[in-house]
Amino acid sequence: MPIDYYHVVFTIPEQLNDIVLRNKSQLYKMLFAASAETLQTIAADPRHLGAQIGFFSILHSWGQNLLFHPHIHCVVTGGVVGPDRARWVSCQPGFFLPVEVLSQLFRRLFLEVVEEAYRNNLLSFPGAIAKLHVPAAFHGLISSLRYIDWVVYAKAPFGGPQRVLEYLGRYTHRGCPSTTGVFSTSRTTK
Repeated sequence: MPIDYYHVVFTIPEQLNDIVLRNKSQLYKMLFAASAETLQTIAADPRHLGAQIGFFSILHSWGQNLLFHPHIHCVVTGGVVGPDRARWVSCQPGFFLPVEVLSQLFRRLFLEVVEEAYRNNLLSFPGAIAKLHVPAAFHGLISSLRYIDWVVYAKAPFGGPQRVLEYLGRYTHRGCPSTTGVFSTSRTTK
């Protein structure tokens, strides 16, 4: 569509990397779900856009330094169809959603699903992270992560659909060792 698009990135703290590396399937799904719910919740809030946004997400598991660094890239529409479904409501020029608010909700949602997976014995803690089998160690780690800033950022508009596709083509096909996948979600908000 000929509209602005924003690039939003959700990154988890490196303290979770060993857990993610040993539980990729579950935690990648959680990462996608928490980032999607964060975007949908904050965008739907009447204090922000007040409607449902459109976006897609891509997992990137390695950083530019070729170290394990799981994070989600989202391409998000620069506005929404209004609640009356008759008009387009654009974001403020050059501004998508407040990253501090996105970061705080993302942190809470992701940690909640990780804790639930732990309670349900869905996570493995082999080798160097075996100590996390002990509830006090696991909960100590999770507790420490509640008090640090999680990196979420939103880049200014891409400048149209062609630029979005060109950017993603370069980003996802550079040849670095990555686990790239596309995940879509459909969620009805009430």
